[in-house]
Amino acid sequence: MISNTGITPSLSVDVRGYDIDALRQGEFPLTATTAYLTHASISPLPQRTLRAMQEMNERVAASPLDAVEWYNEQEKQFLQLVKAYINAAEIEEVIGMTSTSLGFNLIAQAIQWQRGDSICLCDIEFPSNVYPWLRLQEQYGVEVRLIPAVDGGLTLEALDQYVDASTRMVCASATQFFSGQRTDLSAIGAYCHERGIIFTVDAIQAAGHMPLDVQAMHIDILCAGGLKSLLGPSGQGFMYVRRDLVERMYPTIVGPNAVEDYLHWLWYDMKPLPGAARFIMGTVNSVGVVGLSASMSLLRELGLANIDRHCSALVDYLMDQLSERGYAIVTPRHAHCNIVTFRAAPTTAATDQLVAELRRRGVFVIRHWDKQEVAHIRVSTHCYNTRQDVDRLLAGLKEIAV
Repeated sequence: MISNTGITPSLSVDVRGYDIDALRQGEFPLTATTAYLTHASISPLPQRTLRAMQEMNERVAASPLDAVEWYNEQEKQFLQLVKAYINAAEIEEVIGMTSTSLGFNLIAQAIQWQRGDSICLCDIEFPSNVYPWLRLQEQYGVEVRLIPAVDGGLTLEALDQYVDASTRMVCASATQFFSGQRTDLSAIGAYCHERGIIFTVDAIQAAGHMPLDVQAMHIDILCAGGLKSLLGPSGQGFMYVRRDLVERMYPTIVGPNAVEDYLHWLWYDMKPLPGAARFIMGTVNSVGVVGLSASMSLLRELGLANIDRHCSALVDYLMDQLSERGYAIVTPRHAHCNIVTFRAAPTTAATDQLVAELRRRGVFVIRHWDKQEVAHIRVSTHCYNTRQDVDRLLAGLKEIAV
């Protein structure tokens, strides 16, 4: 909780899960009229998050310096929450980060690469988890090996064909943004750990849907933006870097408050702060931190394992119904999370028309291209969606002629 004023009371949770009706009514009023099924793009803010962000702004408006002191305590609570959320070993291993893209770029420029090093990743990763590493080819002669996707993502068997003595890092998404494949992080993490390879994970599509344990999964670096699975505001997420690894990193992009004795502004001492704090990039997004903290508190309250079971069941139901209707489904049956991607129309124009017609009926999904520029529809559920939301989508698909 962010404060004792204006915050929704904790939702009751029992062994069966959580009260989804109370969740919809109390936190997501858009559900009264809308079947919102595109959380892999951007999620609606819970009401408690909206109130928390408003409180931060109101404090700044009333007394800025007092607001800064209040925020400093909120930031400490936020970092403790992130630490527990992913089971980091130390609070010094986590930091707020504006985006996954910035986090990976900072990491890429802080590792001491050698010409001939290689990085392995799947060939359908989101650009945030591709471009920072591709840049290293031009700068340092690092080879980026793009592994053809199997069942919509990276598998251990495919990875093993590309790893050799030069491999310094393996990058993966916890959940693939297009196919919805759930990556076997535990298997790949153990594989990398045994070989001394840095394992880097993009968790933006998964951090609010499934439990993540960076220690058990041998994850060395993890970034997650807040606006998708975490139900948080745009421009705020978090980053984790394992302590012994981060101490060997030397950032080439340096913020004024990322160094020791940074309060002595005129000393110009560039000794980096210990832990992930060496990646602080100046002025923090205080409203974003307070808001993301509220959203993550809600998700922990509901239970990530509960959310995972609920969304997986919705995905199974949707995939069953789509299969019966003859739709071509991209998402693998045996390894999915909260995303279903399928072919719904013969052309991009027809798919766009279908998406627009669904939106007019209050059903929100999104069109995505595959690598061959074939248009698909992506559906992405979250904790408050119901089978009735999915049925509204199915009814729309049946009724709309494209």
